[in-house]
Amino acid sequence: MPLVIGVTKEFTPGERRVALVPDVAKKYQGLGAALLLQAGAGASAYYRDEDYGAAELVADASAVLKKADVLLQVQPLSMDDLNELKPGSVLVGLQQPWSSKERIELLRQKGITCFALELLPRISRAQSMDVLSSQAAVAGYECALIAADHSPKFFPMLTYAAGTIRPAKVLVIGAGVAGLQAIATAKRLGAMVSGYDVRPETKEQIESLGAKFVDTGVSAAGTGGYARELTDDEKRQQAEKLGKAIAECDALITTAAIPGKKAPVIVSAEMVARMKPGSVVVDMAAETGGNVAGTMAGEKTWVGETLIIGPTNIPSRMPVHASEMYAKNLFNFISPFIKDGALALDWEDEVLAGACLTHAGEVRHAGVKQALGL
Repeated sequence: MPLVIGVTKEFTPGERRVALVPDVAKKYQGLGAALLLQAGAGASAYYRDEDYGAAELVADASAVLKKADVLLQVQPLSMDDLNELKPGSVLVGLQQPWSSKERIELLRQKGITCFALELLPRISRAQSMDVLSSQAAVAGYECALIAADHSPKFFPMLTYAAGTIRPAKVLVIGAGVAGLQAIATAKRLGAMVSGYDVRPETKEQIESLGAKFVDTGVSAAGTGGYARELTDDEKRQQAEKLGKAIAECDALITTAAIPGKKAPVIVSAEMVARMKPGSVVVDMAAETGGNVAGTMAGEKTWVGETLIIGPTNIPSRMPVHASEMYAKNLFNFISPFIKDGALALDWEDEVLAGACLTHAGEVRHAGVKQALGL
């Protein structure tokens, strides 16, 4: 029997992405795998059932969960859905590994081999599998569009019969993948863009996109490509200089996040109060608490004369390309271990081993075990 790769509709309300797109489906079939899809799995991302070619279609998600040898998903499965997985099967996708001890315990008890792609080692070989980066690129692009859409000002300079309109000033805080994409998009829209990050090595990246780097004199270079948490003295110095830049901008986009932890609050209520009337804030970190005081996840909130927007599940707003990028990431991760229609996992592979959450009745990831007390 060939390896059965399964995909269902996403169970999370409002999730429009799908873990497998037709072009990638053909690649799995080329490796000898059989595909089992719930009918309509790709409909919210505008992929039709017939686009998946020879994939077997079933009406019920339960049939996929019970039969699939490998299940590809975007959002974590619920406890009920996990209970329906075939014992010993393989689960691949985003798992939010720090969010639910109970879910991980169930995966362990059922003997599920679960790969959480949030745990991918931050090495060059894993870049083509990095779902966090691909989806962050979507989020950064979308946040720049959200800011432009809600701003009462033109982003680009505009010359008209009576004179000239000056371009809007946009400040992006955080220069990871999402922040750099937001900077590039706001710049393409014609705004005057500044960027800030506590990691000094990002200065060159920000300036390479034509933006100005806001230098606060604080460095928080951390490990694995992420920023470390700042000391109290560093936070005060950062706040003083960053507050001046925030007061001058028309649109502020914040993108700072620490995996597995609450988002750092970078923009205080006092900073928001000093912003221009009609200014717009788009807080990309809203789902994990927000970078801005006053952010409410999933809401648009007026604080004085400033509009604070806390969008959630941002990549789902662009389901076609977000799904395509995500599906390719998953394929690049799992396909090296599919040979002649069978799955042969190589536990000597540092990427595979590093992303493993549970296997053979054990929680394999040391960091998650420590964080959740497992």
